[in-house]
Amino acid sequence: MAKNPKHRDLFPGALEVMILQSLRLHPMHGYALVKHIKQVSDDLLQVEEGSLYPALQRMLKEGWLEAETGVSTKGRPTRIYRLTDAGIRHLEKEIISFDKMFAGITRVLAVAKA
Repeated sequence: MAKNPKHRDLFPGALEVMILQSLRLHPMHGYALVKHIKQVSDDLLQVEEGSLYPALQRMLKEGWLEAETGVSTKGRPTRIYRLTDAGIRHLEKEIISFDKMFAGITRVLAVAKA
C-alpha cells in the first residue's frame, strides 16, 4: 500500500512526547490516544497501532506510565494508561529539548528564506 504523502513519519521521540502530553490531561486507553492525537492535530497526525502499542510498552518499562485494566465505552476490557511522576519529569525535559530543536530549525529556515 502506498503511503499518503500528506502523512510523514515523526522524528524520534515525537510519538512518546505526544502520548505523555495527552495522558497529562487524563488517563486513556490506546484507541482514545489515537483519536485524541488525530483530533487535536486537525487530522495532520495519524498514529498507527503498529507504532502506538510498542511505544506504550517501552514507556511502561521505563516507568513513565502505569496501566490498569478498565472497560471501554463499548464494554470491552482494555488497558487504561496513566502518566507517572517519572513520566511528567521526562516529558518536561523532552519539551525543553524539543523547544530548542524547533528554535534551531526555525532559524535555519529563516536564513534560507532571506
